Amino acid sequence: MTLTEFRSSLQFDAPPVNVSPLLTAMWYDARGNWKKAHEICQEIDTPDGAWVHAYLHRKEGDQSNASYWYRHARAKIPSVSLDEEWNIIVSQLIDRA
Repeated sequence: MTLTEFRSSLQFDAPPVNVSPLLTAMWYDARGNWKKAHEICQEIDTPDGAWVHAYLHRKEGDQSNASYWYRHARAKIPSVSLDEEWNIIVSQLIDRA
């Protein structure tokens, strides 16, 4: 799957069945369901799970919580827009699949 294909899947009512839970979380986020995305990522105790978690709290506007999760992801708070970070996260998760 490519980033373009993943973005195209946002037109459907359900996420693609053949993607990781973290990509599913990012799909729900893009569809405006922050709560579902958060529920998924908070159960995944990996650096990538922490990264998605951090991104979601950054998007929420909770910078303190976002900082905590970026540290767990071993990453710095990015200077790019939320849309750019979404693309970066999704692209890297696709590449790792």
